Amino acid sequence: MKRRSFLLMGSAAILWSPSLFAQERREQVEVVVIGAGGAGLAAAIVAADAGARVIVLEKMPVVGGNTQLAAGGMNAAGTRVQSGKGIKDEWQWMYEDTMKGGRNRNQPELVEIMTKGSAGAVEWLEGLGAQIPGIVRSGGARADRTHQPVGGPTFGPYITRVLLDNVVRRKVPVRRNSKVVEILQKPDGAMRGVVVQDRRGGLYTIETQAIVIASGGYGSNPKRVAELRPDLANFTSTGQPGTTGDAIDLASRIGAEVFDLDQIQIHPTQAVGAKTLISETVRGAGAILVNRDGKRFVNEVTTRDKASAAVLAQKGRTAFLVFDEGVKGSMSMMEGYFHLGLVREATTLEALAARCGIDAANLASTVEAYNRYQAQKHDAEFERDDMARPIARPSYYAIEVNPGIHFTMGGIRINGRTQVMSRDKRALPGLYAAGEVTGGVHGANRLGGNAMTALFTFGPIAGREAASYAKTGRS
Repeated sequence: MKRRSFLLMGSAAILWSPSLFAQERREQVEVVVIGAGGAGLAAAIVAADAGARVIVLEKMPVVGGNTQLAAGGMNAAGTRVQSGKGIKDEWQWMYEDTMKGGRNRNQPELVEIMTKGSAGAVEWLEGLGAQIPGIVRSGGARADRTHQPVGGPTFGPYITRVLLDNVVRRKVPVRRNSKVVEILQKPDGAMRGVVVQDRRGGLYTIETQAIVIASGGYGSNPKRVAELRPDLANFTSTGQPGTTGDAIDLASRIGAEVFDLDQIQIHPTQAVGAKTLISETVRGAGAILVNRDGKRFVNEVTTRDKASAAVLAQKGRTAFLVFDEGVKGSMSMMEGYFHLGLVREATTLEALAARCGIDAANLASTVEAYNRYQAQKHDAEFERDDMARPIARPSYYAIEVNPGIHFTMGGIRINGRTQVMSRDKRALPGLYAAGEVTGGVHGANRLGGNAMTALFTFGPIAGREAASYAKTGRS
């Protein structure tokens, strides 16, 4: 059902919808992409390469969405990079890790598509000019499979620039400050266009045959989060402010099924007092988590839900990421945390403990034990199976962290072709979706590094399917 309200003029009531005020200014393209994050830009590139006339609409004044903020990297199994480093990995392992991490709430069909297509997604990005030869391990993975740039920017800003350069090269317009306020349908239910609100509040219509929704989740909508999950009402979000779920509502109004909206992930390492996410690849590179007693309390590379619960169980509901010069030097992204003033530093562990209010004797013995486990390749306390390096090279560093809202696993239901499914289980003709706006891929908990994998497997699929539908009129 289209959104409508009533305007009262004198004693008359006039039925109103945005489309009534968008009649004069009209444009026409074959594919409209809603959202200029990773999935949207990927869809636009593929649709343009298929010969479609495409426009990307972004409600925020900048492009990139949450992709721009991604610090870790992109998971992929069976890649050339892994093979070149002697890393054995298979898409079936990634599938099993993803299903286990999502507590088997995931849609198996979508997980299979993502994991089986992950290596190809890396190759597709490389074909656009991306270079992501670095490999680390993220939580819940049984192999090093998180791909990232080396010696340069963090993954998100880097890959956003690669995508945007390719969109510009294809002369695809990316219209910022452009919020879609209504999706228009033909009498038979097929897509007809969108009503757009520009930066001045004016409305206009873009007629189109196919629409790709790639607008992100709803983690930055405090009211919605509080309604869905009262236990998270006081948590801050690590996401960009545009992720408020607007397009999920638009799709729902025209009959799309939405589900699992209460599945909201909190990330265990958000810097205390800031919205800055400290990537779990920092833990993968060798950092440990300690409490105020100076003791480890969790396997640092477990899944995010378990690590978050463990942090919240500590005194003060915070913890400290502790690492050394070796960890710092292994990751160029670390410089950003120092630049933002999030890191405490000292030349000895005792001095670091004093700066953080941590028990100094316990911290020293904790690090000593961890280094022994690392040398033995066996964590006798928490069964951490990935300990990249010891914590033994001064200086020593700590970042105080607490959990923050990071990702929303629920959203629009899609099938394997990214077609948006209606509440009566039919594909809505000409409507596609990809990225965090969709549900089913990650189940009850997303593994670190899998968000980017989903963007760059399902985003291209959505672009290809939308372009094909626009050209043929057939699903």
